[in-house]
Amino acid sequence: MTRILAIETSTELATAAILTDGGIFVRELSGVQTHSQGILPAIQELLTEAGLRLQDCDAIAFGCGPGAFTGIRTACGIVQGLAYGADLPVMPVVSLLAMAEAAREQVAATEFVCILDARMNEVYWAQYRFDDAAGWTEISAPALSALDVALAGITLGSPQLALGNGLVLPESALAQYASLPCMPHARQVGILGQLDFVAGRSLPADQAQPLYLRNKIALTTAEREQVKLQAAKVPV
Repeated sequence: MTRILAIETSTELATAAILTDGGIFVRELSGVQTHSQGILPAIQELLTEAGLRLQDCDAIAFGCGPGAFTGIRTACGIVQGLAYGADLPVMPVVSLLAMAEAAREQVAATEFVCILDARMNEVYWAQYRFDDAAGWTEISAPALSALDVALAGITLGSPQLALGNGLVLPESALAQYASLPCMPHARQVGILGQLDFVAGRSLPADQAQPLYLRNKIALTTAEREQVKLQAAKVPV
């Protein structure tokens, strides 16, 4: 089994995980303010628990968004710093797809609509279908819209809705669709990243880029270099 380090910081729940042949090791941090300060110590704890050095990992998977701007840019900066330092490839994983994978582990369904609160009365959403032979298929790409527009845009026949924290569906949608609470998590980011790695879909470190659906300025050069410097302190 390949060894994958995974991080997911696109929401208020920051998570890190390591997938090895000995199991999955996980750390969770609540509160978006703790992401930049807490995720690197969490990674160091995971490596110690798994008995690994960073360079013992085969690749780094990360939730690339969509999601909170600060969280996504933190993930990209940290992943680039770690990957450069240990000469590892990276696998960006769409956070909404990680939600679909988490939902599939909980319910017997093959079609999913994943919806995350994007603030400002909008949501991030996407549609996915799973097949045992083909794996995941993206039915509609991640989009940003009002919740009612997202619900009206569902084209799958009888999907399971995976809902991020704080989302409340209108009565009409509750009557029409089954739903469950679900958040992007490093565990599923790692699982999906591992599939990409085995399939030869890893990327060089400089391609650890975010998926933004809302216009906002990216990290300044100084901010980006500071995050990379912090990541470079993780022992390789």
